Amino acid sequence: MRKKAMLVGGAGLLFVFLFLLVSIGLGAVWISPSVIADSLFSFQNSHIEHQLIREVRIPRALTAALVGAALAVAGAIMQGLTRNPLADPSIIGITSGAGLAIAVSLAFVGSGSYWNLLFWSFAGSALGACLVFVFSVIAKDRVSPVTLTLAGAALSTLFSALSTGIALYFQVSQDLSFWIAGGLSGTKWVHVMILVPTVLIGLILSLFISRSLTILAMGEEVATGLGQSLANVRWIGIITVVLLSGVAVSIAGAVGFIGLVIPHIIRLLLGSNYQLVIPLSAIAGALLLIVADIGARMINPPFETPVSAITALVGVPFFLYLSRTKRGYM
Repeated sequence: MRKKAMLVGGAGLLFVFLFLLVSIGLGAVWISPSVIADSLFSFQNSHIEHQLIREVRIPRALTAALVGAALAVAGAIMQGLTRNPLADPSIIGITSGAGLAIAVSLAFVGSGSYWNLLFWSFAGSALGACLVFVFSVIAKDRVSPVTLTLAGAALSTLFSALSTGIALYFQVSQDLSFWIAGGLSGTKWVHVMILVPTVLIGLILSLFISRSLTILAMGEEVATGLGQSLANVRWIGIITVVLLSGVAVSIAGAVGFIGLVIPHIIRLLLGSNYQLVIPLSAIAGALLLIVADIGARMINPPFETPVSAITALVGVPFFLYLSRTKRGYM
């Protein structure tokens, strides 16, 4: 299985690298691979295409990879913690919690700096995550996918209704709509500098609890009998999900379904060993969002299609498939 995982991971990394190059080259202006190579190894400040590559295309491509990886890993952790096949930051209330916090920020604080947006996004993600965690602990059948999905749907609806009402009342609906649509236009090196350490910390934390998540898949009683501290695993997992999803949605907006689809595909290929699922989900999530961002730019040039619409084209059919099959988790 590990040999297969290495093959899948190696192929995934190769495709990520290739599509990063494609993402850098494609856009309103096509840039040839030779010019891309020149901008990397013999940069000329007076060359407009070199500046475009360095200051716009490369940060955007790297941001897509990092955001995709963050969302996929956050989804894998949520599914492992709750043993819910439909768990995902965009479905279980975390993304909509960030949206509510951003609506409050736009209404009462103003657009402000990116750091202000990041803070409010983290606060909203934490609110959504904590409420989901409370529901998972106090529910009578706390491992039931139905209970958690209904609770998440209720929270998402509540948060979305509140954010819409605030946006309409305080006339900030246009600003909020840009965030809801999701996208990577306007990303800069500062976003990459924020994402790199945050995603790295999130990956380290997720790998730290990966073995416990694998054991938890066998049931809470089995996990407890094997000496696992479920409370510690849950808290570390929730903190990791907030960290990854909070930074992702603050930069790219409400990009959904990556955290739902990718972990299922990896488990279908390699089983439920989270020591493999988590790193390979990061690779596959990066690849999916890079490809989705390329599609968002190329479907209706020179205008951009919201990247969340592209990911939904993949995620919605898969969501319906899961709902139809009604198979047990794992």
